[in-house]
Amino acid sequence: MIRLRSVVKSYERRVLSSLDLHVERGTLYGLVGPGAAGKSVVLKVIAGLVRPESGTVEVGETDVGRLDELGLAEHRKHVGMVFQNNALFDFMTVGENVAFPLRRLESLPEPEIQRRVTDRLARVGLPGFEARSPSGLSGGQKKRVAVARATVISAPVVLYDEPAAGLDPVSSQRLFDLLREEQRKAGNTVVMVSSDVDRLLTVTDRVGVMHEGRVVFEGSTDLARESDHPVVRQFLRGELEGPL
Repeated sequence: MIRLRSVVKSYERRVLSSLDLHVERGTLYGLVGPGAAGKSVVLKVIAGLVRPESGTVEVGETDVGRLDELGLAEHRKHVGMVFQNNALFDFMTVGENVAFPLRRLESLPEPEIQRRVTDRLARVGLPGFEARSPSGLSGGQKKRVAVARATVISAPVVLYDEPAAGLDPVSSQRLFDLLREEQRKAGNTVVMVSSDVDRLLTVTDRVGVMHEGRVVFEGSTDLARESDHPVVRQFLRGELEGPL
């Protein structure tokens, strides 16, 4: 379970404004909204990468806002994250990238690490890619490596920030289908931010729509599609009634 209450975060301007968010355990939750609505910041707050100025952030039984630096480091061990730009290490091979969380967070013998890496790459459709360099991969392949790295430690919470950015529609749908399959197999809680709303809604259980730093709608995917809320209609169905 993930619960954010009255969360406020500012940079040069207010980004999150008394934001409330509730994600049930085992849910694939889609977080959507116009650009600069604060969606990526929400993911970083959940992961403990950004501290809000006020409000509470609870992930499972952990009150993230009360953690010191050691506590935050421990919390991040239980959260997988795929960033917008994939954040792969170009100086490492694909296999080394996927193995990185295992070597950093767990004490495992090398044969077990290699077994998990091989299994994870096969699961995302990249068998035999261990020795390749990320620089030689296509955009879709890089996304899959990032997914493999984020899920190799079987974290109870996984966060995806624009996982399909830059992909063509067919590749985007395949990636979303893969992420849904992975979530069902693992039974973990997933929060996914994406601008590819049409394809995102084919895999989500619930949807939150953000506008001006708040979640203005939260409900099932079917309710989101049918909602009469003006921001939801504008963003999900393109029914423009004025500027967002």
